[in-house]
Amino acid sequence: MGEVGDKYRSYLVGEGEKDTHWRHGGAPKYDMVNRLFEKERTKEWPKGSLEETVQNAIKTWEMELSHKTRLSDFKSINHEKFTLSVNGRKPLSGEETLSLGSYNAMLETSMPPELCPKGYYNSKEETFESSHENFRSAFPRGFAWEVLEVYSGPPVVAFKFRHWGHMEGNFKGHAPTGKMVEFIGIAVLKVDEQLRAETVEIYYDPAEFMAGLYKGPKLDKAGEERNSSNAQSQRCPFM
Repeated sequence: MGEVGDKYRSYLVGEGEKDTHWRHGGAPKYDMVNRLFEKERTKEWPKGSLEETVQNAIKTWEMELSHKTRLSDFKSINHEKFTLSVNGRKPLSGEETLSLGSYNAMLETSMPPELCPKGYYNSKEETFESSHENFRSAFPRGFAWEVLEVYSGPPVVAFKFRHWGHMEGNFKGHAPTGKMVEFIGIAVLKVDEQLRAETVEIYYDPAEFMAGLYKGPKLDKAGEERNSSNAQSQRCPFM
C-alpha cells in the first residue's frame, strides 16, 4: 500500500517529497488536529470553492514552515519573493521566517527582554524548538485553523481566519484550564501564477490569544499548583 497523504495539506508524500528534509525524520501526521478542526469549525466550505482552496493553501504553508528544514523543499511559496509581515512589522524573508518558526514570527515583539515580565512569552528568548514545544504542551490536540470569509480572489487574496485550541496542558509554568483559546485575524496573501505565496501580511491581537494561556494558576517547580483551591475553580471546565 502506498503512502496516504492528508486531505487538507499538499506536499506531504509522493515522488516530489522523496528528498525532502523533515524536521522530525518523516512527514507529520495531522489526524488529531483534523478531528478537532472537523468537530469545531464554524464553516464547512464546498469542495473546490475559493474559500476551501485558500484554507488548504494556508494549512499546507504552515505544515511546510513547521516541518521542513530547508526552504528549497517548500512548494507553497515563491522562494525568491516570499516575505511575512505581522501587524505591520518589518517583513521577514523566507529564511528568517524558517529560522524563527511560525510562533516566534507571530509573537515577535520590539520590547527589550529586560522589560518583558518574567515568566511571560518573549520570542527573543525562544528558539524554533522551544516555541513549538511550549504550544504543543498547551494544546495536546493541536491548534486548529479555519477560513471564516474570503474578501478577494487571486492574485491578492484577503481573508478572515480563526485559530483555536483547548488548553489541556501546561504553558510556561501555568496549569491547564481545559478551556478554548482562540483568536480571529485578517490576512492578505499575494500569490504568483502558480498560486505560490509571494507576500503574506497577518493582522491580529496577540493579547487576545495569549491572555487565555495565562489564566491557569502558576505552578511551582515540581509542577504543583500554588493555590489548590483557586486552581480548582479556574481549571474546572464545567464552571
